[in-house]
Amino acid sequence: MLDLNERFSFDGQSIAWGAIGEGPPIVLIHGFPWSAQAWRQIAPWLAASHRVYYFDMLGTGHSEKRPDQSVTAAVQSDLLEALIGDWGLKRPKVVGHDFGGLCALRGHFVNGIEYGKLHLVNAVAVLPSGSPFYAHVANHEHAFAGLPDYAHEAMFRAYIQAAAHHPLREDSIRTYFDPWSDETGKAAFYRQIAQADPGDIAEAQARYAPPDFDVHIIWGMRDTFIPPEQGREIEALLGARSFTPIPDAAHIVQEDAPAALLGSLLRTI
Repeated sequence: MLDLNERFSFDGQSIAWGAIGEGPPIVLIHGFPWSAQAWRQIAPWLAASHRVYYFDMLGTGHSEKRPDQSVTAAVQSDLLEALIGDWGLKRPKVVGHDFGGLCALRGHFVNGIEYGKLHLVNAVAVLPSGSPFYAHVANHEHAFAGLPDYAHEAMFRAYIQAAAHHPLREDSIRTYFDPWSDETGKAAFYRQIAQADPGDIAEAQARYAPPDFDVHIIWGMRDTFIPPEQGREIEALLGARSFTPIPDAAHIVQEDAPAALLGSLLRTI
């Protein structure tokens, strides 16, 4: 497991983060409903040649969760800008998965953060985005937050298994579920879904153009959340240097095919 033994104050809210290794900086950004632990099989290998930074997004993992939080993609990219500034990084390499990809994209195209390279893994990046489930939660957030514990856990398990091509290990499920399992976490889980705003994607997408750093796309080709066609669209919009398909992986590539993902990263970082 990755140690997130450092804390950063962002707008008065506590963010959990950690770093390992020495060398050029690389920042790993997880998606939803994952945490920095999504990188636990990846980060130690990257740390052989890089200083690897990782963090739990606001309202996720071991970062602060509270009822009045805004956890939109716009807020998360502001957090990324603040963290990179606090770490004193200049043009770090960045890897973003799922909503972490949107965070990275907004970080550059909206917040103006300059990167050394950008790797996008099954990223939320273009419209259309969202699902009937997201829309339903947005309309009934408080009802979902009031689900009994057994129903909440069953829904969570079904959700993350749908993101995977292979059956998830029980220890992996527990790693991801534990931060969402108490009453605070349960409310935070549905808050993240309810605040997902297509407008945050549209704002970034309207600015997409080939940047002055290399972009690499990695995609689990069995993804039923974000189809590979969207990955190819991102490739074209950003003028990506490479598109690496991972055939036997779905959305959560870190669990389905960690070796293939790591190999793709090592080949292009």
